[in-house]
Amino acid sequence: MPLLHLLVVAVVCASSGWSVVASDPCSSGTGANLTTCSPGFKCVTNMNTSLCVVDGQANSLPAGSSTSASSTAVVAQATIANISPAWAAAYAKAKPIVANLSNADKASLGTGLGQFGGPCIGNTKSISAIPGFAGFCLQDSPVGVRFVSGNSVFPAEINAAATFNRTLIRARGAAMGAEFRGKGIHVALGPMMNMMRAPAAGRNWEGAGGDPYLTGELAFEAIQGVQSQGVQACAKHFINNEQEHFRDSSSSNVDDSSCRTQHEIYAHPFLRSVQAGVAAVMCSYNQINGTFACENDGTINGILKGELGFQGYVMSDWYATHSTSPAVNGGLDMTMPGDEFFGSFSTYFGNNLVNAVKNGDVPQARLDDMATRILAAWFMLGQDSGYPAVNFNSWLSFLGQNVNVQGDHAGLVRTIGAASAVLLKNQGSVLPLNAPQSIAIVGSGARSAIFGPNECLDHSCNDGVLGVGWGSGSASFQELVAPLDAITARAKADNTDISSWTFDDDAGLAANAAKGKQVALVFITADSGEASYTVEGNAGDRNNLQAWHGGDALVEKVASVNNNTIVVVNSVGPIIMEAWIDNPNGKCLLEVTAVVWAGLPGQEAGNSLVDVLYGDVNPGGRLPFTIAKQETDYSARVIYDGSGTVQIPYSEGLFIDYRHFDANNIAPRFEFGFGLSYTTFSYTNLRISGSTAGGTRQPIGPGSSLDPWLHDPVVTVSFTLQNTGRVAGTEVPQLYTSPPASAQSAPFNLKGFDAVFLNPGESKTVTFQLSRYDFSTWNVVTQRWELAKGVTGISVGASSRDLKLKGTVTN
Repeated sequence: MPLLHLLVVAVVCASSGWSVVASDPCSSGTGANLTTCSPGFKCVTNMNTSLCVVDGQANSLPAGSSTSASSTAVVAQATIANISPAWAAAYAKAKPIVANLSNADKASLGTGLGQFGGPCIGNTKSISAIPGFAGFCLQDSPVGVRFVSGNSVFPAEINAAATFNRTLIRARGAAMGAEFRGKGIHVALGPMMNMMRAPAAGRNWEGAGGDPYLTGELAFEAIQGVQSQGVQACAKHFINNEQEHFRDSSSSNVDDSSCRTQHEIYAHPFLRSVQAGVAAVMCSYNQINGTFACENDGTINGILKGELGFQGYVMSDWYATHSTSPAVNGGLDMTMPGDEFFGSFSTYFGNNLVNAVKNGDVPQARLDDMATRILAAWFMLGQDSGYPAVNFNSWLSFLGQNVNVQGDHAGLVRTIGAASAVLLKNQGSVLPLNAPQSIAIVGSGARSAIFGPNECLDHSCNDGVLGVGWGSGSASFQELVAPLDAITARAKADNTDISSWTFDDDAGLAANAAKGKQVALVFITADSGEASYTVEGNAGDRNNLQAWHGGDALVEKVASVNNNTIVVVNSVGPIIMEAWIDNPNGKCLLEVTAVVWAGLPGQEAGNSLVDVLYGDVNPGGRLPFTIAKQETDYSARVIYDGSGTVQIPYSEGLFIDYRHFDANNIAPRFEFGFGLSYTTFSYTNLRISGSTAGGTRQPIGPGSSLDPWLHDPVVTVSFTLQNTGRVAGTEVPQLYTSPPASAQSAPFNLKGFDAVFLNPGESKTVTFQLSRYDFSTWNVVTQRWELAKGVTGISVGASSRDLKLKGTVTN
């Protein structure tokens, strides 16, 4: 938007008694095409330029500041509330250096060198005017270092979420951070925190499932872990990047009427990322309400840098930059990989950005702001001193040193793999196994891949044990322990006879292997990944929620000849199990006695599974998503067909995953938070104390969503948890709030959890602390979080539908 037009609009605003603020994140359209503003905002138009403005808000621009809503990020640095000491110190180091840089050097800080411009997935230029600055190395992925050797492959984030264990999640982050640092990588491109809005969406496994609170807690712990090693974490993908079909040619249209959905569901994990001190945020491919995510002033400047007070830098997803001035003014700080399109030898930033500043299309203050944010992140993580040099090459491995960074991480991978396994059914306590005389193992998911664990680029095939999904969120295995091998090793020690059929082309041969065996283990899979690959006809997103390779038929056939059939599911998310989960289907007598959801457990897949099957580990995993009886029971599904800019309506609003099932009284097959154990637990003595009353909150303005008044604990919920069974185990107590009807929220909302290990007969007092934020909803009129007035229910239990203790808090 030309500066002259902005000044004219500012005059109009001032004469009307209105003041320009961070642009309304729920407005529709941009510039002359701006059509609506949220309640509490007013649309002012002059000279074919429109802005959403609000009357007398405390976050209006101070006198003498640029009047552009797009320059909110510059204002935020001067006026933002609740800046952490670490960021303040980093800015104090960065600002004087930036002040002495040329504009070319400032632009270079945010300009990638092109797809193959260096040894890493993303690379920036060294700048001699900055002592010790050799440029950034940015590298995937959220499961381990991609395109290298000597690395570990950790359980996917969906498995980390299934542990509901903050300690393990942080340890996973720290171990991953150590490996990234060991390779000389400055920025680890993760964690991923998009919501499982549509269960078939391809990259769901890279995230933490269908609940914003759980996703936010994983993000917080993962970021703290990664950054404890001096590596910059990058929270992604900001925002509403919820399917792979049309990811770069679609508009996610998010609840324009209220904007609550954006704040309460999709932005919450990024709030927790900011609270964790995340260095970088990656914006996404899609449009949001008609504007590309990487130049969306309302979401980047309005929500992320404005309301959330984010002090780091925003980078584009690879080739998600579409302009120079609109992108930079919209809040983008770094373009990746740097070229406009693959092999273009041109960039939207670099000299084009320098010229945009010279021509007045981008304010000088905005360029300074961009450079300061990037350099401050480098200082905050201590990368200005003693940081290892890059020692690998993503494209030509022989140019790298092949440094082994695995350390002792295999043990942690195995522990998380076992802790994330969810026991869904255990009829007659057939598990754990106790040295059975014979075991049949069937299904290709039990064995090693025919041509090794890395037989397809980025794991873009489904052959053998499924350790991770496909795409840029994957990493190469140095080893992958198959269940068949791990079970065979255990069986040898137990003198158990093993028979197997590990191909999926003939269910009859699988059934023959299972006949007469004391136990039959059936391995089924469902895979997905990034849209850059199509696997077995699935273009990133899954085509449906069925098991792959005829998995349902395989289970039915085996169960028809073996009445102790145990199903192991390695999948990227929920699958529909109705064909075989419960009872006879009219064709043959089915007897599936146990089901284990093993997810994507990483390199120690077989060992982790053996630990659970034989009871060395009592399963403590819980579902981070709902498993439905039919796909149409979910509130949102992938849109597979369309042309032009495909419109994706988020008409379900707040009601995704279990919130939708609860609000509409839909019976799931297995609810969010569900998981069985080899022991039993009791919940007693609920006690609730404290109040949300009192205190002084900060005025509305940049960073006000970090207000301690919102986040300091004010209500304490405690209860007694006891292991009433015969073996030690981990229980995952969960706390859900039920806001008053006037809040128009979901019936139950996760606001607390823990993973509590108890020996037989042992009891512990479990305590949850709740803040005012936990009792608040986003108010679009006041443009801030407001307490839901009235009686809020407090429920504690073992899952979203197994709530054993109930109380209330009155706000």
